[in-house]
Order: sequence, then C-alpha cells, then structure tokens
Amino acid sequence: METLQRLTRRQLEALQVIATRPVEGRGVSLNAIASALGVRAPSALAHLGPLEELGLIVRSRGKSVVTRRGRVCLDEYLRHHRVAESLFARAGLTADATHSAALEVDLALSHRTVQEICEAEGHPTVCPHGQPISPCSTAGVGGHR
Repeated sequence: METLQRLTRRQLEALQVIATRPVEGRGVSLNAIASALGVRAPSALAHLGPLEELGLIVRSRGKSVVTRRGRVCLDEYLRHHRVAESLFARAGLTADATHSAALEVDLALSHRTVQEICEAEGHPTVCPHGQPISPCSTAGVGGHR
C-alpha cells in the first residue's frame, strides 16, 4: 500500500498544517496544529503519531516539522487530487463539484491509477481551478511504500 493510501483525511490535513505554518524553521506546536484542525491537543497528537511513523514528519521539543518525504507525499497528493478533479470536470461536473468528488477518492487512488487517468485525459497541465498539475515524469509514480 502506498503512503497516501495509508493516510486518513485528518492526518493529511495535519501534514498540510505542519507544512504551511512553520515558525521560522522551528516547527509547529501541537496547540497550533490542534487549533488549525479545530480539535483538542490529544486528538491532534493522535494524528501525528502515524505521520511520524511513516517518516513524513519529525517531532522534537513539542514542535513538528515536515520531512523531505513528507513534502514529496504532499506533492503527490496534490497531483492525485488535481488529476481526479480534471477527470470529474471532463465528466461534466462544475469546478466546485469536481473538488468535492476528488476529495472522495484522491487518497484511495494509487500512483499507477493516477498515471493512467492522466494519460487517458491527455496529460492535463492545470486542474479546473487553474492550479498546475505536475507532469507524469516528475510525479512519484510507484511512490513510497
């Protein structure tokens, strides 16, 4: 099973918070993560353990920092999500609907499936919202297991 397929939506959200809110390279506090997720610290902490076990974050002195592997995982996630959105847009869904539909499947898709969808869709370069889709050659096909 690939790394993305092992994550829950809340774990992914925690990883995104850690990646986007570091304080001067020192990491993000548990309280800041909990606040961003709208949960209490013990609930947020429960999401961090699996991220650390997968090598996506490092925790030290109460702060969490995303690792290189974590950043690659986030890039892969964006690719999965945006390719799925493009597929749903081609099926006729509105831009807002493509986002909601992609959220239902993006974590479950394997890299191989995303690659095949991308090829079938003619290698879209942007999602329906105008955000870039990384090319197949730089995506993590095969990914981290």
